[in-house]
Parts: sequence; C-alpha cells; structure tokens
Amino acid sequence: MVKELPVVFLQAAACSGCAVSMLNTLSPTIKDVLIDQLVPGVHINLRFHPVIMAASGEIAIKALEDTAREKKDGYVLVVDGAVPINEGYGMLGERNGKPVSMAQRVAELAQSAMAIIAIGTCASFGGIAAAKPNPSGSVSVRQFLENKGIDKPLINVPGCPPHPDWFIGTVSDVVLHGMPAAEALDEFLRPKLFYGKLIHENCPRRAYFDEGKFAKKPGEEGCLYELGCKGPITYADCPTRHWNSGTNWVIGAGAPCNGCTQPEFPDSTSPFYQKLVDVELPQIGAYWAAGKEAK
Repeated sequence: MVKELPVVFLQAAACSGCAVSMLNTLSPTIKDVLIDQLVPGVHINLRFHPVIMAASGEIAIKALEDTAREKKDGYVLVVDGAVPINEGYGMLGERNGKPVSMAQRVAELAQSAMAIIAIGTCASFGGIAAAKPNPSGSVSVRQFLENKGIDKPLINVPGCPPHPDWFIGTVSDVVLHGMPAAEALDEFLRPKLFYGKLIHENCPRRAYFDEGKFAKKPGEEGCLYELGCKGPITYADCPTRHWNSGTNWVIGAGAPCNGCTQPEFPDSTSPFYQKLVDVELPQIGAYWAAGKEAK
C-alpha cells in the first residue's frame, strides 16, 4: 500500500524563482519526487502548482478548492512568496465571478492544512516583497498566520532562492519522521539541518579574515568582508553544499554573500556591497595571537 500525501503549492507575492529552484533538484530529480515514491511507501500527490500544472483558469482553481474541502487536515500547504494584505494587491483566481485575494486563499488553505512550509525568504520573512516602502503591506506567512489566529505547524525554508536540497530535504524529513521537534528548528523556524551554522564558520576564506587580509575590490584574494560580505551574520550551509549541482557558490565565484536566508534581507543587509557595521565579530588575528602565546 502506498500512502498519498497531497500537497498544494500556492504562490502569493513571489517571482517564481523559488518554484524554479525547487524544480531544479538533482537528487532526487523532480521526476522522482512527483512520479515515484519520495520514500518507500509514500508518494507526493502534487494537487496544485501554478508553474507546472497543465490546467488553468476555473479547472485549476477547482482542483485547489476541492483539495481544501476533500482533504481537510490531510494535506501540506507550501506557500511561495509573502502575503499581501492591503486591499487591491494580489489576486488568485475567482469565486462566483469575483476575484479572490491571495490573503484569503492563504487563510483558507492554511486553516484546512495539516502543516505549512514557507519556501523562500519572502514567504519566510517578508523578503523583497515586504521591502520598504511595501505598498502591498506584504508580511511573512508566520506573521500572517499569527495575525489571523491560525495555529498550524510551520517550517520556514528561506533563501532567495533557497537551494533545492533545503526544500526537498525538509519535505523528505517530514515524510520520514513527521513535523520536526522544536529543538530541530531555530528561533526563526528554520531546520538546523540546513541552517545550523554561519557561512562565516565554514567559509574557505575564513583564514584571510583571521589574518586581517581583506580584498579591496572584486577578484582580489582575501576575505570579502570589506566588500559587503554578510557571511558573518548568515546561517546556511552554502560553503559545504554549493549550488548548480555542486559546481560553485557565491563566495567561490568571488562575490560576497548577501545574507538572503536572513530575516533582515533585503532592507537591513543592503547595500549588498557595503561593509557591515555594528556587528560583533571575532577579533581579527585572535586565533593566531593565541597560538603564538601558547608557544
């Protein structure tokens, strides 16, 4: 017997970048995820995904609403993008000939879901959609649910976009073990499995930082801190996981980390190429000085 796990992938104030990143998963491939059993005995039944579904218009919206009604408390809701709450911003389909707002869709589907995963920084923390001046009044999924008094298990998988492994790995973990225990998530509801350490801790240029050797312009050797690297405040496993099938990652390509997995992105991590200020960092050279004293 194979258990079907219904999933609804809903896009709110989003650019589709997170959806496309997820579709680029390498191991397993998206074909494996959607057609085969993700783990033995469990098949993901993707009921609604606006980027890849063949249906459109009323037929697509019917699939969405049928899932909420027929699979109540039995499906996982994935929200991509922040939730715009100001009137006139963001519509998703119609009902009785009238537009239905993204906020209303998220509220209805979240209320009927057994669990929710926010994919991408916009959904997790507001991100670019909620950046100043934010005329749409966009908020994160967590804030939206709290404002509506909707109490459902929630996992945040931030990134702009998130690495496909972060999302597929999170879904796989939920399928295998159920929703993670509180200690498996950080204070921002990110899985510690992927967001447990600072970029700074595993950065291959960390030795340059400890030596006080900083690049003055892109392309130079040295730590990229002076060029605006947000690695010292950013939690993600990019240094060890890499992107594009393990080919490279941003600092490996000579560019500074812009902190895209953080709640502060993008307002407080901008300008991206400007040095961080008012941030506590390890004392430069402390490691080497301690070594000399020991001798």
